Amino acid sequence: MTEPNTQTPANDVPAASNVPAAAEGQQQEQRRGGRDRGDRRGGRRGDRRGQERDSEWQERVVQIRRVSKTVKGGKKMSFRAIVVVGNERGQVGVGVGKAGDVIGAVRKGVADGKKHLVKVPLTRHNSIPTLSNGRDGAASVLIRPAAPGTGVIAGGSIRTVLELAGIKNVLAKRLGSKTPLNNARAAMVALAELRTHKDTAKERGISLEQIYS
Repeated sequence: MTEPNTQTPANDVPAASNVPAAAEGQQQEQRRGGRDRGDRRGGRRGDRRGQERDSEWQERVVQIRRVSKTVKGGKKMSFRAIVVVGNERGQVGVGVGKAGDVIGAVRKGVADGKKHLVKVPLTRHNSIPTLSNGRDGAASVLIRPAAPGTGVIAGGSIRTVLELAGIKNVLAKRLGSKTPLNNARAAMVALAELRTHKDTAKERGISLEQIYS
């Protein structure tokens, strides 16, 4: 009787050298997949943070005018936009943008406004600490603190600047020029000059009690 052949064919035996290589390839693919997923998550988080930052800012167009520039071939027409940008928490800026279309002018105005932000000190009643007077060109603006419940008593571009700065109780008066851009910039000058009583006492080298006395 012939004994049965118990040997495994050579083609069915897995190569020992190929097994570690396959395992390493799977591990590398898993690592790459994990990195890709991590990058996607990081990208999504970055996009969400960018959207949250953008949602904090509010934009209001104060004025859009059609302007012209005289060049060699004639007149070149464009649009000028005055935009006020603020987060209603003490930061506000005024920007001007010029472009061939309105959307481009507004976009440039928003970017310019974010470059010239002013930090406004607010009281617990959402008012300003002291009286302030700002001037830009022929425009002069007087801003005075008000009691809670007064609201924003102002008009024109000055009101827009105060509202986007987060001021809820204030009295403002426009003196001189009626130009919206000059009035907005004068209001920015007045807000930039504001100081709290604590800062004033520190600058003068005296105690806070002496300021109130």
